[in-house]
Amino acid sequence: MAKHEEYIEVLGARVHNLKNIDVRIPREKLVVITGLSGSGKSSLAFDTIYAEGQRRYIETFSAYARQFLGGLERPDVDKIDGLSPVISIEQKTTNKSPRSTVGTITEIYDFLRLLYSRAADAYSYNTNKKMVSYSDEQIKNLILKDFDGKKIVVLAPIVKSRKGHYRELFEQIAKQGFVKVRVDGEILDIKKGMRIDRYKTHDIEIVIDRLLVNQTSEKRLEETITTALYSGENILMVLEYETNIPRYFSRDLMCAETGISYPNPEPNNFSFNSPKGACNTCNGLGKINKVNLQKIIPNNTISIKNGGIVPLGEQKNSWIFKQLQLIAERYKFELTDPISKIPKEALEIILNGGNEKFKIASKTMGITRNYEIDFEGIIKFIENQYKSSDSTSIKRWAKDFMDEVPCETCEGKRLKKEALYFKINKKNISELAQFDISELANWFSNLEKKLSDKQLKIASEILKEIRTRIQFLLNVGLDYLTLDRSSKSLSGGEAQRIRLATQIGSQLVGVLYILDEPSIGLHQRDNKKLINSLVNLRDLGNSIIVVEHDKDMIKHADYVIDIGPGAGHHGGEIVSEGTFEELKQHNTLTADYLNGTKQIEIPKKRRKGTGKKITLAGATGNNLKNITVNFPLGKLICVTGVSGSGKSTLINETLYPILNKHIYRGVKKPMPYKSIKGLEHIDKVIAIDQSPIGRTPRSNPATYTGVFSEIRSLYAKTSEALIRGYKPGRFSFNVKGGRCETCQGGGVRIIEMNFLPDVHVECETCQGKRFNRETLEIRYKGKSISDVLNMTIDDAVNFFEHIPKIYRKLKTIHDVGLGYITLGQQSTTLSGGEAQRIKLASELSKKDTGNTFYILDEPTTGLHFEDIRVLMEVLNKLTNKGNTILVIEHNLDVVKLADHVIDIGMEGGKKGGELICYGTPEEVSKHKKSYTAKFLKDELN
Repeated sequence: MAKHEEYIEVLGARVHNLKNIDVRIPREKLVVITGLSGSGKSSLAFDTIYAEGQRRYIETFSAYARQFLGGLERPDVDKIDGLSPVISIEQKTTNKSPRSTVGTITEIYDFLRLLYSRAADAYSYNTNKKMVSYSDEQIKNLILKDFDGKKIVVLAPIVKSRKGHYRELFEQIAKQGFVKVRVDGEILDIKKGMRIDRYKTHDIEIVIDRLLVNQTSEKRLEETITTALYSGENILMVLEYETNIPRYFSRDLMCAETGISYPNPEPNNFSFNSPKGACNTCNGLGKINKVNLQKIIPNNTISIKNGGIVPLGEQKNSWIFKQLQLIAERYKFELTDPISKIPKEALEIILNGGNEKFKIASKTMGITRNYEIDFEGIIKFIENQYKSSDSTSIKRWAKDFMDEVPCETCEGKRLKKEALYFKINKKNISELAQFDISELANWFSNLEKKLSDKQLKIASEILKEIRTRIQFLLNVGLDYLTLDRSSKSLSGGEAQRIRLATQIGSQLVGVLYILDEPSIGLHQRDNKKLINSLVNLRDLGNSIIVVEHDKDMIKHADYVIDIGPGAGHHGGEIVSEGTFEELKQHNTLTADYLNGTKQIEIPKKRRKGTGKKITLAGATGNNLKNITVNFPLGKLICVTGVSGSGKSTLINETLYPILNKHIYRGVKKPMPYKSIKGLEHIDKVIAIDQSPIGRTPRSNPATYTGVFSEIRSLYAKTSEALIRGYKPGRFSFNVKGGRCETCQGGGVRIIEMNFLPDVHVECETCQGKRFNRETLEIRYKGKSISDVLNMTIDDAVNFFEHIPKIYRKLKTIHDVGLGYITLGQQSTTLSGGEAQRIKLASELSKKDTGNTFYILDEPTTGLHFEDIRVLMEVLNKLTNKGNTILVIEHNLDVVKLADHVIDIGMEGGKKGGELICYGTPEEVSKHKKSYTAKFLKDELN
């Protein structure tokens, strides 16, 4: 490559809030872009450099292909030079399908399928002996050798242990010119109209030939074998006249003793996403929903009449209760009897259904009447509703009576029985998928010694591929994952690091990679591994741009670009750039935190709390090892531990669903636990995560926090609006009346693209103002409703300072450090960290009870040191009012401010899930073994 192209040059970038900046980014280096949240880092990395790379890639397609893709809009930039092909690895979480697993994303499972279909040994599921397959030549030689000088019958098996009278089959066989068949071990002539007992199970073979085996019959035997294998679908059977003991031969894999055969293995036979390999009962999901009797009859001392059978409720005048009345008369019990007193046979019919006719004599009239019970059964009814109903609410109703249980046929292994009997070194493919990555690496390291020469020859290339991919997963700190772990249970950071490992595995050269905070959810211990992976990627000859706030990452970068000085329209400029050491000399906010001029102060003393606590005992979900944890109330609690140690399982999957169910009757089922005490001390629980606040451009901070309703009411009260009779609805862009009808109040029109995300263009009628002319004529303090939506929160706080209801909500958004965003900013353009803080602001503006339990999952994602300081001030204010705040976090700036730290560990995956230590940060930092303690000690000193 020519020397002059050692930089990616961006000239005149003006996307979003960028202020016409020029920047030179060194190629083939690890470059970190840092700065305050909202300062324009992503605008530069993703919306300018990545977007232009994408556009140029699409330009290379033919005009015909481009018409399906549509033109990607050119980012607002004068010129970009030295750009190579761009791959972005963002935090957008991976596939949410239950069929997507870590093995399928990383392609390791695909290689395992190839390995098993080509190099595994098949075993019979009847005898557990090795299966055999022969060529026609081998079959002929075996028969000549083993039956020399003996009289034999050669047969083609066509029916194996099935019921039926088989009249048509016998006619067909006769038409093909055969005269004899063997039915259930007896050789018979085929007669016209021949049939057998249709209710018994039969074995039927066609008699192909009867011959004496010697050297002269070799030619005849050859033809016989070909015919027999054709008729018997690759299986033939040889009977010796004297002993009558059958022997089987097959071109496919076959058990020589019992005659069962497997199809020749293909990679598809080991895939749970293909009908060829997936278990037929659960369709390859490994789980099925099964009705739980406990949920249908929770209390058997109550009668049917009083609602003892929960799905039916109390007795009413309906067809079902008339049927139950009939069943009661037939089995001589009353609907008012407790369910425990009802005869077993009656309960069986009520639950599983049945139909029968019976007579009842009427004593008063002296006649007998015929009755018929035809009852589907409550369990069947619930199952059918769940499987076939179109209504979501009915499905949810049915699911309330069901438990998700491992499939009984495949025991949760997802594959057909045959696939699980192909083994390499005594393990089948499903057992390998249950190993965590570190165990798997171990297993593959000693595999060569266990394989035969033939297997080695076939497998050597595949093994090389599998090993390198496993190594990359180990390098990014994901040794605790298993291949069968569902991808929807991965955190954003894990998913991103898996994609990173996959990219390193593809060994591309000369590519520009752009990463968005890959260190999310990564413990300091594993940071080193991640940085090394990025350095390896760079050393292959790639350029890497990372948008990141992590101190370690900035320290190891070859070049750092700091964007600021503020956020939103106060940002968008390059404040400083250079190496880490150069950056520390500058007078910028980032530099102040890096060189220690500014820091987040450690509190002088820790809060005592309210003295009450919530105790969660015996939590065993996922990898938790039956732990009991106390959560002291009225404190700022921080849960720490390496990635995969079980923090999310404990908090998001166990504690939160329990609290949510207790207070709001939430439907999410908590992971298994023994008991919980102390729920009476809290009256509200709020979980704030990183999911987007809205998925459409119509959702924005003003509508999400509810402040927009107040603003609309204010506009409806202006004198001009009263004269015209406008109500608050006139000022909504979501209903007809005041909005622009061309774009239906969106301000943008959506142009649908086949194969690509839809493109949004500004509406030509209202120029993106969302409202029609009449609505925009109504003004408050000289501003129309559209002007208000375009104001930043900072400006709006001053504009509305005399309207307390509006001011209070805006002030909280301002306090969480989001003063730079506009009120009407589309929520699709907000980063994960911003969305989380808007949720936080929206909860803060509500009146808190002083007994609220807040749960935040990694709130520092996407936050600069300064933003973290602002966020922690807000959280401290809340805690000072007596509320409890629980934060799952790795960031030491947060951990050192906590009143109570709970450390889960030691490692991730199977080696995790234990409570290592708890107490104040000072107490935890003295622990000898905890990884967190080691890093916390340095931070506190």
